[in-house]
Amino acid sequence: MSSPGNATDSMNAALKCSIIPNQEYLLQGSVLDQYVEVLLHRLRGLCDNVDSGPESFHDHELCFSLRIANTGTTTPMSVFALRVRRSLDVTNTPFQLRYIGQQELGDKNKPTVVRTSIDIACSSTITDFLTELGCRLDFEYIARGYMFRKGRMKITVSKIFKMGGNKPVGGVEPISRSYLVELSVLAPSGQDAIGEDMKVFAEQLRPLVQLEKIDFKRLGNMM
Repeated sequence: MSSPGNATDSMNAALKCSIIPNQEYLLQGSVLDQYVEVLLHRLRGLCDNVDSGPESFHDHELCFSLRIANTGTTTPMSVFALRVRRSLDVTNTPFQLRYIGQQELGDKNKPTVVRTSIDIACSSTITDFLTELGCRLDFEYIARGYMFRKGRMKITVSKIFKMGGNKPVGGVEPISRSYLVELSVLAPSGQDAIGEDMKVFAEQLRPLVQLEKIDFKRLGNMM
């Protein structure tokens, strides 16, 4: 078994060589309930595995934040977003821990959001570990919908439900009369050409859904 130091060195070397898919390219939009079947029909025609159909999912997601005080900087506090997702309809699957970084502040003309994203499979005790670490549960929700793939692009069409009661599978209600649509790609750093491919694909879904680059920082300031 390798030592922690060797494992860290290997990870850093992999990052420098752009081997690890640590960047998420993202576009988001929404479609009204009455048009979602039309959108699903179009996605079946555009995406891979037409014969087998899309993959369905029914997940429970918890969104944590970890606040770390900064010393000697103009920013008093750094906030790290961590998400834990588990499947509600597939048993014996690992929980998924996801770190999501801040949206890159580079070229505003980039066609998609670009942010750091790292996914790790973990055990069901991850929520206890995060709580002991000092993380705060900000919110949680149920996501139910379909996932499509077009090459390395992933398209999800999700109905988002509020949590109700003490059990995640009971007492839920939809937060809106629409579905969240996300087009994303996970890739190593520096592959900005992916954004152009995503933009071309997104154009094929108009006018049913308008997939856009969302400014999360601006959205947070408006809330």
